Amino acid sequence: MAVPARVSLLCLPCAGASATMYLRWRPLLPRWIEIVPVELPGRGMRMGERFVESFDAQVARICAEQADAMQGSFMLFGHSMGALLAYGVAQRLRALGRPLPRALLASGSSAPSQRDPGRLPGTHDDAALTAELRKQGGTPEEVFASAELMRITLDTLGADYRVCRSFAYAADALLPMPLHVFAGRRDDINAPRMEAWSAHAGDAFTLDWFDGGHFFIRQREAAFLDALTRRVGQAMAGGRHAPHAVA
Repeated sequence: MAVPARVSLLCLPCAGASATMYLRWRPLLPRWIEIVPVELPGRGMRMGERFVESFDAQVARICAEQADAMQGSFMLFGHSMGALLAYGVAQRLRALGRPLPRALLASGSSAPSQRDPGRLPGTHDDAALTAELRKQGGTPEEVFASAELMRITLDTLGADYRVCRSFAYAADALLPMPLHVFAGRRDDINAPRMEAWSAHAGDAFTLDWFDGGHFFIRQREAAFLDALTRRVGQAMAGGRHAPHAVA
């Protein structure tokens, strides 16, 4: 089987997280997939910067800051909030007449048309935010055990939820690239809200399901990365493929 040409995979983090969540994928994926973690202001190496708390402002900033990375052969991936941001970036690039990603890969997020801001806890309510972290299951125990790490995590999560709350869906044009979606069977996002991503696709669409909750990308990491590699390769090949798969 021929090895696909090299592609940059820009990875946008979930709410409350840093781009470092994707670093562990580098040795686990084929060398032709270059992981490009996108760090947002206010976390990780950008801890000293102010949070951006508007969806449109965050998308515009990503498009400006990642302009060099979004040249040549590239794709966008995001988990949870990151999936919504990736969708916004793809739509903004299209509107600006900028080069478009070869594919959009969205994980653990309702379709943009199915967003329900009322599901999010109060963004200044530490107890509610902590309960949300517990429910989602993606936060290491050492974070809960450290007052300093919890303060950083809760501040970041609150700011990111304000980004999500500020998203206003408009009936944008269909995305003119393959759209590959990944979901966890035990996530609290129900199947119709995941399947609704198909209404945003103007090209090939797939939906892969995995055992696990909201963080199935960690709970079923090997199976997920296999599927991610397959979908990226298919998008690079430009072929049509099976619309649904289960792992």
